[in-house]
Amino acid sequence: MLLATYYLARRIERADAINAGRAAAAHSRLHPESGATFCEIGGGIAAFTAPGSPLTHAIGVGMNGPVTEADIEAIEILYRERECPAVNIDLCPLADPSLAEVLGQRGYRAVEFNNALARRIARFDAWPGDGRVRQIGPDDFDLWARTVMGGFFERADPAPEEVGLGETLCAMEDSAAFVAESDGAPAAGAAILITEGLAFLMGDSTLPRYRGRGLHRALIEARLACAVARECDLAVATTLPGTISQRNYQRCGFEILYTKLNMQRDFEPRTPAV
Repeated sequence: MLLATYYLARRIERADAINAGRAAAAHSRLHPESGATFCEIGGGIAAFTAPGSPLTHAIGVGMNGPVTEADIEAIEILYRERECPAVNIDLCPLADPSLAEVLGQRGYRAVEFNNALARRIARFDAWPGDGRVRQIGPDDFDLWARTVMGGFFERADPAPEEVGLGETLCAMEDSAAFVAESDGAPAAGAAILITEGLAFLMGDSTLPRYRGRGLHRALIEARLACAVARECDLAVATTLPGTISQRNYQRCGFEILYTKLNMQRDFEPRTPAV
């Protein structure tokens, strides 16, 4: 049984913050004109890829001690200067209490809950494999992005910016992407990020017409096998509470460690100068 200790949460949140920075770096390589960047603030990392992108947020803040109002103001300036409509900061329940206090004082509100799940990795996870799942290379990044984003947004033809988001995930350092096929066609996709001995399982998505065929579980097991090969000791995933994704992870031995809040502050529209 895993216990949600401060030290385990700090390890997970720190690694996830590094991943946020890697996403910004990958986006910058793919789109140098975007101004994608990241910086360390308040013990975490604030990453920017594009205004309104789910990859534009701050993670790990408050996991290494108290947070000041100046820390949060610095994060807000980073996003305001890049014309983001709002600032999003992940609030881990094991973060220093000062983070929640400062966010409350500055008018933040909770806009989403996410469960952080984890499980230890064992040798038996190096399974022989499900023939429907294969790891892909750079030539298939577009196929992966269209499959995953098609499942997320439940439409056959994702928008260009949605496909671009998927391509950024594929291009991240120390990542690997997998596709599951059904009836000879790509039906589901997922990815894994390796960070400081942790295997982050992310990007899970199945096209609507292929759901209920065990593809998600096959993708989880394939990535656990990848984590064994990369000598990770722990696998981590994040899901919305009560979803099918959460249940599939729990069926594969993952335990809920804690629930994070996505805290948001909307920026007031700027008044044009007279």
